[in-house]
Amino acid sequence: MQPLKDKSQKDNKRLLLVDDDPNLILLVKDYLEFRGYEVATAENGKEALEVLTKDIPDLIICDVMMPEMDGYTLIEKVRQDARTNWVPVMFLSAKGQSQDRVKGLNTGADVYMVKPFEPEELIAQVESSIKQAERLMSRNANMFLDGTSHFQVPSNVELTPTEKKVVQLVARGLSNREVAEELSVSQRTIESHVSNMLNKTSLKNRTELARWAMENSIA
Repeated sequence: MQPLKDKSQKDNKRLLLVDDDPNLILLVKDYLEFRGYEVATAENGKEALEVLTKDIPDLIICDVMMPEMDGYTLIEKVRQDARTNWVPVMFLSAKGQSQDRVKGLNTGADVYMVKPFEPEELIAQVESSIKQAERLMSRNANMFLDGTSHFQVPSNVELTPTEKKVVQLVARGLSNREVAEELSVSQRTIESHVSNMLNKTSLKNRTELARWAMENSIA
């Protein structure tokens, strides 16, 4: 298992590659890093969850059939976690039948690619998935004030000064990476602040957190 490294490059997208084939891991990791991505690796779903407790990538690339925890189970857990449910997921699998694709997409994957694949197609899908996730986050940020629903948040929630700065930037539609750049800290630090605020407020995701902040004049 190889964790994500905290690098200083501002535009460096971070990926988590999960596969039990060491040769595929080596080839795909080298190709992605050559194209400018930072890549963490895990041999199965269980190891991937360990990585995700410390770091949230911009995209997860995952095999389906793996020991200890397969791709389906991993993605179900990713989608159930408020910290990771927004992360786009790409399945890479040797199982290419129509029913396999349907199951993968229904489980929560955004893209299903069949091995073997062309490296350039992989890069195109990676870039497309990340851009789509960024568009959706931006769109959600612009929709915070168009509804009337309110969230059940404990009345005694208190945010630290730093948390208030973070949530104000989140409410403006900035990604964790952009917030980190704005505050001159690591993305990992911002992810930790967001996670702490989600725990304090019992909210499910960044979208609800930002809307709650705006409704309560925090943002």
